[in-house]
Amino acid sequence: MTVPLSALKRPHGTPFQLRKIGHVALFVTDVERSVRFYVDVLGFQISDLYGEDTMPGGAAFIRLNTDHHGIALFPATQTREPGAGLHHMAFEVGSLDEVFRVRDHLNRLGVPIHFEGRRRAGVQIAVEFRDPDGHNLEVYWGIDQIGSDGQARPAAQWKGASSLEAAIADPVTGQDTTLLDPGLARTR
Repeated sequence: MTVPLSALKRPHGTPFQLRKIGHVALFVTDVERSVRFYVDVLGFQISDLYGEDTMPGGAAFIRLNTDHHGIALFPATQTREPGAGLHHMAFEVGSLDEVFRVRDHLNRLGVPIHFEGRRRAGVQIAVEFRDPDGHNLEVYWGIDQIGSDGQARPAAQWKGASSLEAAIADPVTGQDTTLLDPGLARTR
């Protein structure tokens, strides 16, 4: 028996709680033109810019508040045209432990994870996966906050990590990667 959509509720016992939509990442025709639009027309601030040396076509990370980025702008590709969809949408959780619980929850439900760990700008620790229509989704914790000086963490302090365990074993400056429940980490 199928439950009507209007009767759906958050499942009891979900081991994490999404706090907010943290950021969206968009495919755009011209990163520079889009940055100018979001800054000049809507009042965003630039946190970080990727040059060609970091990513073909570059990228931009812009914000409205202290979160490192609220929108990330990536160059469109032959397979992802501008306006044809999201690069990804991200949801914030309140603790590092919850990111580990999200990973375990997705694994239990058979949802493939295509990335876990830490990327570059923003240095948040995350798991990434797809919804049934193929949209990239990210659940993260620990995104950098921009202080009153308006300066983002220097790129020299970014540390990528290709697993949650690697991210906690080698934290970035100022990021406390202590798990409240150390049993959540996989042993090698």
